[in-house]
Order: sequence, then structure tokens, then C-alpha cells
Amino acid sequence: MREFVDPRVVSRLQGLALDARTPMIGSVSGRHRSPTRGSSLEFSEYRKYVPGDDTRRLDWRAWGRSDRYYIKEFEADTNLRLCLIVDVSGSMNFGPGGGSAPGTTKLDYARRIAGTLAYLASGQGDAVGLYCAGQTFQREIRPKRSPAHLKFVLDELGAMKAGGETGLPKTLHEAAERIAQRAMVIVISDLFMSPDELRSSFQHLRFRKHDVVMFHLVEQNEIDFEFDRPVRFVDLEGMGPLLVDPTMIAKEYRQAVQTWLEELRIVFRDTGVDYHRININENYADVLARFLLARKK
Repeated sequence: MREFVDPRVVSRLQGLALDARTPMIGSVSGRHRSPTRGSSLEFSEYRKYVPGDDTRRLDWRAWGRSDRYYIKEFEADTNLRLCLIVDVSGSMNFGPGGGSAPGTTKLDYARRIAGTLAYLASGQGDAVGLYCAGQTFQREIRPKRSPAHLKFVLDELGAMKAGGETGLPKTLHEAAERIAQRAMVIVISDLFMSPDELRSSFQHLRFRKHDVVMFHLVEQNEIDFEFDRPVRFVDLEGMGPLLVDPTMIAKEYRQAVQTWLEELRIVFRDTGVDYHRININENYADVLARFLLARKK
């Protein structure tokens, strides 16, 4: 366990499985649907017998009714690869009220979500990998199944530091090429970039048949812009500070933010991404409970 993996939260969520929305290709038997046919308890379909098929799978009742040979097929079950992509650009150092106290920033919130999901996935026999996305991939840990590998992933999560400009669209394109087989790809970011830049990268991930989840982290002040006196804003990704009178720009700012959020929603709707906008003031255990419940088979 690490300080960002709360045993009480894990205990609360362990009864909720992490299920994929799409068939997965794994290396061992597991709880997730596979695109191939195999042996399991869940019937899939009938198909006509062809020479060479295993005669033990013939449905003799169907033969008795139709005088034709049919094979019963069942859905194979496999494990999945969980690939966690965490944005480590400078804006992830932002916390409630504009602060950056340890344990309160967007990166800390992302660390709790990623660490808990990694622990749950490993506990159900799935492989876990981690990608730290700054301007490029700062760290890449490919998915594996073992307690020792989970420790490696959690150690890296604990060591992550945010800084520099974002290069998330580029790194998502790289991830789509590097993750060779179907996987559940969970992206955790504040998405401070143009929605048009994101569209092609998420289309690329979906084209590769990954089940993509987006956890979009926001802080309430970024939406409401409730400031009543001149404020000095500091760009956490490298540009200089800016002194602003909020009363002069508040209306236009809120309109721009709502337009940006709507454009993001359209991008994720069109690309088939499982999108979740999260206020970092919310209890992350409640966020994960809703997410896991929504994915129950």
C-alpha cells in the first residue's frame, strides 16, 4: 500500500469488478469477453458443422429437430491489459483555490485514481501498465501481471512530478502504436488544449480497438471564475504571469469555458470514449464507485 492507495477505499470497491466494454485479447483465462470463441458458461451462437470440428461440441438436440449438424459456440473469457496514461504537465500542479499544497493538486488526485484502479485490476488477475505523459512519454511501464510489477507501477506513481508544457495529443498517438493488443486505456488529465487537437488521437486509440476511458479533472474555480478583485495569474506551463481585473473578463471567460467543455463532450461522443468530468473537490472513492457500477455487465 502507498499513501495514495487507501485500504478503506480498496475494501469498499473490491466488490465492484473493473469490466471492459469491448472484447479483450489477453494471455490467460479471465473475466472479460474475448473476440475469439472458446469454452465458458456463456452461450454465444450456433454455426454449421464443418469437417474437422470437435464432435463433442455438436448439439444433438438441434440435430434431432432439424436433421442437421450444428456446433454450439461459447464466448471465451480472458484477462485485460489496463494501461494508465497520466498527464504530468505543469497545469496538473493546480489545486483547490489555486493552491499547490502537497496532497491536494490534480496530480495527487490522478495518483489516487490510477493507484486504486491499478490495485483493483491486479487483484482480479489483469495486467497493469503506466505511461507518464508530458511533452513526450517521460516513463513507460508496459502491462504485466504480477504483485512485483504492481509494486513497480505504484512506486512510479508515487515518484511522478508535474512540470512543463503538455504534449498529450502526441503521446496518445504514440500510445496507440505502442500498446500492441486491445487494452483498456484510461487517460487522466485536465485537457488544457484545443478539443480539435484531441479528436484524431482518440480516434487513433479507438481505431486500434482499445476501450478508452477519459477522466477529465477540473477545479471549480476554473469553471466559475469567482474573483472579485485584480488577480495575478501564473501559467504553470511556462509562460509569464498576467495581472487581470476579473470583473472585466468574467462573462467572456465563462462563455469560453462552456464552449470548450461542450466541444470536448462532442469529441468524446463522436469518438466513442467513456468520458467522465470530475471536480477534484469530490471524494475520489465516490467517483470510482460510479464508474465501476456503470460498467457492470
